[in-house]
Amino acid sequence: MLNPDKKKILLAFAVILLAGTVQAADKKALIAQAKSAAPSMISADATIIYRGEVLLEGSNGWVCLPETLPDDKAPMCNDAVWMEMMSAVGTKAPFSSTKMGFSYMLQGDGGVSNSDPYHADHMNAPDFIKEGPHLMIIVPKAALQGITNDPQAGGPYVMWGETDYAHIMIPVANRK
Repeated sequence: MLNPDKKKILLAFAVILLAGTVQAADKKALIAQAKSAAPSMISADATIIYRGEVLLEGSNGWVCLPETLPDDKAPMCNDAVWMEMMSAVGTKAPFSSTKMGFSYMLQGDGGVSNSDPYHADHMNAPDFIKEGPHLMIIVPKAALQGITNDPQAGGPYVMWGETDYAHIMIPVANRK
């Protein structure tokens, strides 16, 4: 007979295993969703990750995700610099880069505050922006000088400009 503490640990472990397992049909759909974020010359050989689980091991150094935030259905494909930045955002860690990083979101995004990645209610932020298909570029912070942070100005703009996670948004089609 298991003592109550061991029982709790085993139950928690079982819940984690069940929650982390993606069914075959779902896996195929999640992979297709993730790959839709970038041109096939990038996504075809990218690693596909869903909520920390590798669904498909890639070979080109790119990582595609079927969602950016849980359940937002906003896929993205990132290079190594972007994955480093995403990890920093997720843990609220400092981030800076001396090189460029690239991300594709050709299906658009779910919308966020343009100034605050941690806005408590981003859908109701005064600077909420839901972008259509776009590219995102991380550059050394000094290279952002002179680029507007106004998404309504037309053309590229800076998102999260006053944070360590500042990057350039480049719309490539109209907003939905």
